[in-house]
Amino acid sequence: MSTGNRVKHTFRLPPQLSRQLADYAGRKRVSQAAVVEAAVSSFLSPDGSERLEAAFSRRLDRISRQLDRLGYHVDVGNEAFALYLRRWLSATAPPSGEKTAAARAEAEKRFSYFLEALARRMETGRLLHEELVRDTEIDERQESREAP
Repeated sequence: MSTGNRVKHTFRLPPQLSRQLADYAGRKRVSQAAVVEAAVSSFLSPDGSERLEAAFSRRLDRISRQLDRLGYHVDVGNEAFALYLRRWLSATAPPSGEKTAAARAEAEKRFSYFLEALARRMETGRLLHEELVRDTEIDERQESREAP
C-alpha cells in the first residue's frame, strides 16, 4: 500500500459486506480503507490467478503424497494379512466330518479373540506399518554404522 497522493472514491457496499469489512478491519487493527486497498490491489494484480493456481497446486501435491502414503499403508496391511492367512492355512488341518461343529465353535471363539486383540491394538495407536517403518529405520542405521 503506497503512501502519498490518493484519489478519493465513493462507493456503496451491501450491509452484510460492510459489516464483514468493519469486523475484519477491527480484528486486524487496520483501517477499512487499507483492507479495501489490499483487496482491490490483489483482485487487479495480473499474477493473482497464478498465485491462486500455485496454492492449489501445492495443496493437490500434498494431498497426492498423503494418498500415496495411505495406499502404501493399505498395501502393508493387506500383505500382512495375506502372510498371516497363508501361514494359518498351511498350519491348520481341515476338520474331519464328526469334528466339524466343534471345530466351527472353536474357530468362532478364536476369531472373537482375534477381533478383541485387533480392537485393543487399534485403540493403543500402535500400528504394524509404524513398527515396520521404525524397525527398517533402526536396521538401516545399524547397517550404516557397521559399514567401513
